[in-house]
Amino acid sequence: MKRPLILGALVVLAAGVLATPATATPTTGHGPTLTWRLSPTGSDARLRGLSAVSAKVAWASGSGGTVLRTTDGGRTWSRTSPPGTAALELRDIEAFDARTAVALSIGPGDQSRIFRTTDGGANWTETFRNGEANAFYDCLAFFDHRRGLALSDPVDGKFRLLSTDDGGRTWSVVPSDGVPPALDGEFAFAASGQCVTTSGSRDAWIATGGGAKARVLHSSDRGRTWTVSDTVLASNASAGVFATAFRDRSHGIAVGGDYAKPDGAVDALGTTRDGGRTWRKPSSAPKGYRSGVTWHPFLPSVAIAVGPTGSDITLNEGRDWRAFDSGSFDTVDCASDGACWAAGEKGRVATLRLVF
Repeated sequence: MKRPLILGALVVLAAGVLATPATATPTTGHGPTLTWRLSPTGSDARLRGLSAVSAKVAWASGSGGTVLRTTDGGRTWSRTSPPGTAALELRDIEAFDARTAVALSIGPGDQSRIFRTTDGGANWTETFRNGEANAFYDCLAFFDHRRGLALSDPVDGKFRLLSTDDGGRTWSVVPSDGVPPALDGEFAFAASGQCVTTSGSRDAWIATGGGAKARVLHSSDRGRTWTVSDTVLASNASAGVFATAFRDRSHGIAVGGDYAKPDGAVDALGTTRDGGRTWRKPSSAPKGYRSGVTWHPFLPSVAIAVGPTGSDITLNEGRDWRAFDSGSFDTVDCASDGACWAAGEKGRVATLRLVF
């Protein structure tokens, strides 16, 4: 099927989803619907890290040092974990192709580590091990195949960042001069690998919570200097912005809520049209906590959000949302060819499908 036909089907499908009652399973007799098609992984790990390379290739990572990879669209999965990581939580993974990926383990002190593979996970190299007792790395993101950032909770009152310009082979601490002071109790959530995100070659955003305000920090120079803005999301010790996604340097979505009350009707989503300087509430929002969000690469107004209580779609840049699935997922990612994947608890991985 040619791309224009695929896009047309998706538009009709998404419109139908927004116009009909939400269901946990596909409905029949009412035109196409969206659904997640589960892909058995053979794992019971909680998979909070996800990187969608294409319709064929995806990587996932999570508890117990787990790294999984598929090269056949999810029909089969291979466990390609770094050795000696069974006690680590690999909460984020960023893949460049079927052979090259960078994975991050979280935790205080030396539990925070970064690993890199160039042979599909057959061999891994540890490229960073945290030596700061007060640092706790949460997530990482890349601008391209060479330049990237890794984010830690605040150290000495400011968020700590690492940068790489060689694809994750080496990492260096970013000077904190250009980082605004953190609020009391403020930190980043290592829930979906999306607490630091990028768009284009220079822009990056940090999602925060835990303090008096849920905030988003923005850098337009690959992490050297940052500005900060309050969002419309709720914030407390278990609430805030858990993830952001930016379609370009201006249009973004922030999702979160309170993970301790996943069904709670708190302010859990905001949108921006100015790169994160200002945020507004949508007309309708997902019902409950959402930990992951992504834009569709072909449909500029379409985005998908996921969380433990379900998945939602927007057709109009985040102003209105409609639930289309009630299954539990922690993270979501769409590849450049339009394939969308989700991952979560008990080894759950799925691909987005049209059901007619």
